[in-house]
Amino acid sequence: MPTLMRLSAIVHGRVHGVFFRDFTYTQATALGLTGHVRNLANGTVEAVAEGPSDALERLLEQIRVGPPAAHVQEVDFHWQDPSGEFDRFEVRYR
Repeated sequence: MPTLMRLSAIVHGRVHGVFFRDFTYTQATALGLTGHVRNLANGTVEAVAEGPSDALERLLEQIRVGPPAAHVQEVDFHWQDPSGEFDRFEVRYR
């Protein structure tokens, strides 16, 4: 049985206006994860995802690269126990 975890990540770099949220949404839903992604006012992107640890590791690898127009400089992240609060993965606009 896979270990369920929660990944919380803040992505720094050129990540606004380059379809980073859509990219993350597509990757996370393809991996069967739940959670959300949103732009933050300081120019970063926040991603919170829950699911099997191997799928979360793959999502982390993908957001470290991002979509073609993005330039990811750094990803600050940490692992937590899952809360189970999400029923799907979504793009948040606030």
